[in-house]
Amino acid sequence: MSNGKPNGSIPQSVTQDCRILRRLEVREGRTGEGNEVDAPFVGIAVDVETTGLLHSADRVIELALRRFRYDRNGVITNIDIPYSWLEDPGRAIPPEISRLTGLTDADVKGQSIDDHEAIRLLSTGTLIIAHHSRFDRPWIEARLPDAAGLAWACSMEEIDWRANGLEGGKLGFLLMQAGWFHEGHRAGADVDAVIQLLRHRFDDGRTALSALVERAAQPSWIIRAVGADFGVKDLLRGRGYRWDAGRKVWWREVVDRDRNPEEFWLAANVYSAHANPKALGPTFEEVSAFTRFQAT
Repeated sequence: MSNGKPNGSIPQSVTQDCRILRRLEVREGRTGEGNEVDAPFVGIAVDVETTGLLHSADRVIELALRRFRYDRNGVITNIDIPYSWLEDPGRAIPPEISRLTGLTDADVKGQSIDDHEAIRLLSTGTLIIAHHSRFDRPWIEARLPDAAGLAWACSMEEIDWRANGLEGGKLGFLLMQAGWFHEGHRAGADVDAVIQLLRHRFDDGRTALSALVERAAQPSWIIRAVGADFGVKDLLRGRGYRWDAGRKVWWREVVDRDRNPEEFWLAANVYSAHANPKALGPTFEEVSAFTRFQAT
């Protein structure tokens, strides 16, 4: 068992007026859950730390990953050992990054990621999972191009935590609501937090991983509101669209079943005559787990 709790559920409070948080310790080996005989899938939880947010100027300083095997019901049956590498960015780590991660220039001096081993491990996965895949995937694929094109999922965006009784989206906050605490902001610790969250069972008995696998397998569409007038930007933002500064366009991703309703909404609010559009309609790009969260 990886944490002293055979079912990965919320640790029980001693009374109705308090909740006990237990220190997270994810151990390798059998979890004692699920169907170990029929667990053909390999998930890989990943996390990176970087010197900043700009791909053109910043560098990866830490990569951590941990593999686990799961069965057809999305139950984790076995957990591998953790892997982690530091990397010298060739420049000083900004003070705010050191405060956040605890990593100093001395820690990473002369260090480098083992490209061959990291790519080998990533290539064994059925699904690569990060808690913020829109951040982690572009960094990992830029640093390790031979690991590009794998299937990815995001435990932050692709699990409806709120509908299942957990508020917010931050990794540490979700973990606390599930009854655990960890020393966050280092890649290895956050990887273990992701694995524990994926083991969490909702009220219907399903694991969070089961919900994530189901969502990741569904096709979706990136809709770009090309030619949208400046005057409708607040409508788009309120609808969940994001500004792509590179393409200079508002965009959002919707699951397949929501494409038609979104087209009708755009037609009424963005591409009608009174909205002063500069184009006849939006563009659509179909995405899957193999292309979702890639750098735009």
